[in-house]
Amino acid sequence: MIFAVPVASLRRAARHNLLTTAGVLLVAIFVTCALFAPWISPQDPAHIDLPARLTGPSASHWFGTDALGRDMLARVIYGARLSMLVGSCVVAASLTLGLIFGSIAGYYGGVVDRLLNVVVMNAFMSFPGILLAIAFVAFLGPGIVNLIFALSLGGWVGYARLVRAQVLAVREREFVEAARALGANDLRIIVRHILPNIIQPVIVQAAIGMAGAILAEGTMSFLGLGVPPPAASWGSMLNDARAYLFDSPHVVLFPAGAVMLAVLSFNFIGDGLRDYLDPRARIEVGL
Repeated sequence: MIFAVPVASLRRAARHNLLTTAGVLLVAIFVTCALFAPWISPQDPAHIDLPARLTGPSASHWFGTDALGRDMLARVIYGARLSMLVGSCVVAASLTLGLIFGSIAGYYGGVVDRLLNVVVMNAFMSFPGILLAIAFVAFLGPGIVNLIFALSLGGWVGYARLVRAQVLAVREREFVEAARALGANDLRIIVRHILPNIIQPVIVQAAIGMAGAILAEGTMSFLGLGVPPPAASWGSMLNDARAYLFDSPHVVLFPAGAVMLAVLSFNFIGDGLRDYLDPRARIEVGL
């Protein structure tokens, strides 16, 4: 199994790829903020203090305050909770749909493959994912459930295409033929024999897809189609701070920096996983 890796090998990989190590540390920080936001946050993110509006970073407000006097550090921490929740749910839903439809299309081929690949997947890919999400949320209204569903609706096709290609490459392999000869049904062959042997590139795609989901959530919130206020979101914070970019740049820099670091960290992890899970790449670097 790909998860049963020696600790020494992981240490060598961490020393070899410092960017991946930095990505893991950043993700650990964001996850910690998401899980323990009520205890880590210095203040209530929705607390309004108008006399202290737009104050710069100080000892009492490390990241300063926004136009309503709300503590920026508290809102960035709670924004991490929202981004991690939406990103993980979107990736989980998209990955599940992609595994189901991609496996069916690749395993059965023929008419089933043409229907799912040529008709259904191409129909979804003909619309930009973010525009599809905007239309969906604009129709049903903003909210975290609608946001997750809208982003998943446009994100599953990439996983399905990847899974389909991998299944097509292994469905005629000897171990699949042996399982079929022993009387295993199609579901067992797909779940027990095919998917474990194609899961490596899917994991890499999921890590990179997490970065895309966080960026998409920030975009939707920036457009006012994310979670309604007063919930803290990095995208909505950027939207509220546009008018104060030159007078109080800290209200833009901190949420923008959080988005940038979150996206970079998952991209670094995806690149590192791609190198680590590829046997040829591991041999080349001595892992």
